[in-house]
Amino acid sequence: MPDSPGKPKTVAILGAGPVGLAAAAHALERGLEPVVLEAGPGAAHAVRQWGHVRMFSPWEYNIDRAAARLLTTAGWNSPAPHQFPTGAELVAQYLEPLAARTALKDRIRLSSRVTAVGRTGFDKMKSNGRALEPFTVRYQNGKGPEALKADAVIDATGTWFAPNPAGADGLPAIGEEALSERIAYGMPDVLGAKRTRYAGKSVAVLGAGHSAIGTLIDLARLKDEAPGTEIVWLLRGTTPEKAFGGGANDKLAARGALGAAFAALVASGRIRVESGFKVAHLSSDGPRLRVATGAGSCCRTVTVNELVVATGFRPDFDFLREVRLALDPAVECPPALAPLIDPNIHSCGTVRPHGARELAQPEPGLYFAGTKSYGRAPTFLMLTGYEQVRSIVAEIAGDHDAAARVELSLPETGVCSGPAPSPVATGEAEAGCCGGPAPDPASGCCVADVEAKAEGQQGCGCAP
Repeated sequence: MPDSPGKPKTVAILGAGPVGLAAAAHALERGLEPVVLEAGPGAAHAVRQWGHVRMFSPWEYNIDRAAARLLTTAGWNSPAPHQFPTGAELVAQYLEPLAARTALKDRIRLSSRVTAVGRTGFDKMKSNGRALEPFTVRYQNGKGPEALKADAVIDATGTWFAPNPAGADGLPAIGEEALSERIAYGMPDVLGAKRTRYAGKSVAVLGAGHSAIGTLIDLARLKDEAPGTEIVWLLRGTTPEKAFGGGANDKLAARGALGAAFAALVASGRIRVESGFKVAHLSSDGPRLRVATGAGSCCRTVTVNELVVATGFRPDFDFLREVRLALDPAVECPPALAPLIDPNIHSCGTVRPHGARELAQPEPGLYFAGTKSYGRAPTFLMLTGYEQVRSIVAEIAGDHDAAARVELSLPETGVCSGPAPSPVATGEAEAGCCGGPAPDPASGCCVADVEAKAEGQQGCGCAP
């Protein structure tokens, strides 16, 4: 994209979360002009929604290098690298200082919700000369509609505000929208700000991921203090053990400990488990909520006061209708990234570093980064997002060698789905993904991979 002589490229960065702010920090270092548009009233608005949640990754995996260099010039002291922050601590000790105390403060426009992105003078159908024109980014703030011209766009808007619905078919359950006041999505603060909503009530939690598990554990703690609290776990699948994770084999120890604690809690009987429960219909039963697998006498039902839907998130593409996108049909992520993160194929959490090449869209100069780049896939490591934007910004700046280079050695973070493997005996090799490392590296990436191949399968899905 051509620029006027001496004029730096303008990069519109959508979202002032961890990855968006990191992108802006890298853009400044490259001599670019970042403009960060944040829909919320403050930076990291989405992170603030889960401020009560403690992260699985320690500080050393949560701080971008370019952002740290900016903060250091402002007299910032880095947190202890091996401590595990909550979302609120991530904001207070890192993201808020980055947004308010560094050169980024004049580049962030708050309460600015992006409503559309297009090519100036070109609708989606026009091709000839398209890449020579800047982007038009429209956004809404307190003053009304505004527009920004940009040479490149990095969409780091995340997925937090687009949760998946309760319906097992990916559609809202019948009655879900009408009964929304009795439904919470994601991971509500049941021990803090939302305590009065759940204490002493019957609560159903739908989902099998870490948000569901964390909420169920918090509800069990609430039950200790408010014995009238009743907890129901609604599980679409038929094997609750899959939600327990890899236990001691999980390279993110905090995540492994969560799974082990949850397994013990389920075994104690303090949580009522309804497996194979595929929600299709919600209705009011007086002051309570009737959750059902269908309509009529043949369906299964659970009646509760409150429902927490923790079934994951999905990206929002509505405001990108006039730019050209290429998305995996299932995961809704850039196609080159899909084989690395699709849980139908890749059952482990570790994903190799990737950057501009994998994240570029057919619209020249448009990139996805952060959790939105993963589409509907359920796991994302913040450090991965920082490597993404380092590479993307290098590509925008014209440093193609740096963009193609991998400058990050990611920690092993994954274990395959399923019940925790048996612990490796003392003196044996350190446990790794899916039962430990393969006896012969040439035969597979881990024990489960070797065993699957021996049975004529393609493997366990861990290998890149």
